[in-house]
Amino acid sequence: MPFIITDPCIGTKDAACIDVCPVDCIHPRKDEPEFEQATMLYIHPEECIDCGACVPACPVAAIYESVEATPSHQTALIEANNIYRSGDPGAMARAEAFVQAHIAAQPTLMAIPPAERQAAHGGQFIRSSSE
Repeated sequence: MPFIITDPCIGTKDAACIDVCPVDCIHPRKDEPEFEQATMLYIHPEECIDCGACVPACPVAAIYESVEATPSHQTALIEANNIYRSGDPGAMARAEAFVQAHIAAQPTLMAIPPAERQAAHGGQFIRSSSE
């Protein structure tokens, strides 16, 4: 599985990553009906071509380059990215359930503003090796 969007996206849903994605693999887009209801954005693992364009575009450093690079306290969000499918209500609900469980399990972290949340992770952000 390629890139993973993590909890700094919660409360942000900035579409800069969507705008630079050459294959439109980040969902929901602003023109998709699910955008307003989604807690965060998700990268569809089968649509992603592993280009890394989204990483520098993300204003809150929410994107990790791989499952292995994603911190252990973000693992629920790996599965959320893996199962979210725009237009499939069941898959969207399951992904959002993982996100809500993550939020409930990390109240102190989630109280930090999204733009500062990545720093609270201990600076473990891994940029794409192509940079």
